[in-house]
Amino acid sequence: MSETRTTAPAFPPGRYGKRRSGRRRPVLPILVLVVVVAASLVLSVSLFQRYGQTDYDPQIVGWEEPSATVLTIRFTVRVPAGGAAECILRARDYDGFEVGRRTVVVRAAGDESAIDAEEDVPTTARASVGDVLKCRAA
Repeated sequence: MSETRTTAPAFPPGRYGKRRSGRRRPVLPILVLVVVVAASLVLSVSLFQRYGQTDYDPQIVGWEEPSATVLTIRFTVRVPAGGAAECILRARDYDGFEVGRRTVVVRAAGDESAIDAEEDVPTTARASVGDVLKCRAA
């Protein structure tokens, strides 16, 4: 029987760069990843608190066209008790193009948390659809 000894390979000096012994964990990339994730989380929470889940919830009830240059939009807005809402109303023609826009402020009477409103939106052409784009605190 013959016995074989295992030896480390002999590389020519300076040819393959510096040899490392053992395995090192990359600390800097892990640290950068943790900082980026933490910053993303803080930004997400901040934006959600500012723009997410609003208390002002508009619902379209209907619309009618009393004349060729006006569209009347009926809508309901849920607000905090006794609050007011600033709503952006939009009128669109049959093809979906915007032909009128108006910003209105509606106020709740007393301790009500829902406001029923009916507002006129002046138009530049015959409108066929009315929208409430968004409502926010007034």
